[in-house]
Amino acid sequence: MKYSLILFALVACVSAEVFFEEKFNDDSWEENWIYSKHPGKEFGKFVRTAGKFFNDEEADKGLQTSQDARFYALSRKFKPFATEGKDLVIQFSVKHEQKIDCGGGYLKIFDCSLNQEDMHGESPYRIMFGPDICGPGTKKVHVILNHNDKNHLINKEISCKDDEYTHVYTLIIKPDNTYEVLIDGDKKESGSLEEDWDILPPKKIKDPEAKKPEDWDDRETIPDPDDKKPEDWDKPEHIPDPEATKPADWDDEMDGEWEPPMIDNPEYKGEWSPKQIDNPAYKGPWIHPEIDNPEYTPEPKLYAQKEICAVGLDLWQVKSGTIFNNILLTDDVEYAQKAISNLKATQEGEKKMKEEQDKAEREEAKENEKKEEEDDEDNDEEDENVPPVEEADHDEL
Repeated sequence: MKYSLILFALVACVSAEVFFEEKFNDDSWEENWIYSKHPGKEFGKFVRTAGKFFNDEEADKGLQTSQDARFYALSRKFKPFATEGKDLVIQFSVKHEQKIDCGGGYLKIFDCSLNQEDMHGESPYRIMFGPDICGPGTKKVHVILNHNDKNHLINKEISCKDDEYTHVYTLIIKPDNTYEVLIDGDKKESGSLEEDWDILPPKKIKDPEAKKPEDWDDRETIPDPDDKKPEDWDKPEHIPDPEATKPADWDDEMDGEWEPPMIDNPEYKGEWSPKQIDNPAYKGPWIHPEIDNPEYTPEPKLYAQKEICAVGLDLWQVKSGTIFNNILLTDDVEYAQKAISNLKATQEGEKKMKEEQDKAEREEAKENEKKEEEDDEDNDEEDENVPPVEEADHDEL
C-alpha cells in the first residue's frame, strides 16, 4: 500500500506540466511576441522595465504600457495543449504603477485559430481573466469562459486590487468542474462552473402547468372586520389661522374679500384604516413547483479545453504604466504556488523604495518652496532700496 502511494505520487509529479511560462528575462520577448496590425485602432507600445520602484530591478522587469489613451494588442503562440483530465492554472502578475484610473489588466487565452497580426477586441478567445478598473464603480476581476462560441461572464462580483504595487492573479479550473480565483495566493472566490456561469440551461424550471390555487390566501395579515372608525375621526387637513387678522390697509373693493391664511390642523388624523390582525386563512407564500428542465443536458467535461495555443494582452488604458509579468500556464498547482513564493518580498521592496522616493520628492518640494520664498524676500528688499523718482517742478517745465 505504501509503495502504491509513493508510485502514485511519482506518476503525478512526472505528469505535471508547465505549458507556457514567460518572465521577460531579456529583450528576446520582441522576437516571440507579435503586435496586432488590425486597422482602425491606435495601438500603444510595450517597453521592458521594472518601473520606477521595485525590489530587484532585473528580476522585476516586465512589459509596461507606455502610451496614454491607447489600445494594446500583443500576443504569443506556443505548443498547443488540451486540458482534459487536468487542472488548468492561469497565473500572472499585474502592477498598476500609474495608480490606474481606467483600463484593463487582464489576459486572454486563445486557441490556434488566432490571427496574431489581426488580433482585436472581437477576436474569439477561450478564457479572459484578470483585473479591470474604471473609476470608483468598476474594480473587479473578470472571469469569462467561452463555450460553443459564446462568451459567458461569471455571475459573481470579485474585487481586484487597485493600489500601485505588484499583485498576482491566479485562476484554477479543475476536472471536477470547479474553480478557484486567488489574488496573491489567497482564495477570493470558488465554486462550480455550472452554478457560477450561465453556460448550461438550468437543471430545474418552474412547472408551466402549475398555477396558484384560487383559494390560496398568502396575506399574512388582514384588516380587522370589527374595527370601526371613531365618530370624531374626520377633521379637515387645513384650517383658517385663528391668530390671523385682517391687515389695516386691506381694501375689500380693491383687494377683494379678505380670508385668513390656512394652517395645518393639529387635530387632523389622516385617512382612517382598520387595524391589521393575523389572517386565520393564511397559508404562507405559494411556491411555484419545479420540474426537470428538458433542455438541460449535463456536461461532465465542461471544464475541458480542447486546444490552448496562445496568450494575449488585448486591452485599453487611459493612463499607461501597468507592468505585466510572470505569465504562467500549467496543470501543476503546487508549481504555481512556488512561483509566487517571493511575492511578499517584492511588494515590501516596492513599498520601501516608493516611500523613499515620496519622501525625497516632499523634501525637494519643501526646499523649492523655501527657495521661492527667499527669492521673493530678496526681490522685496531690492524694491525697498530703489530710490524714489523725484517729481519735476511744474514751474521748471
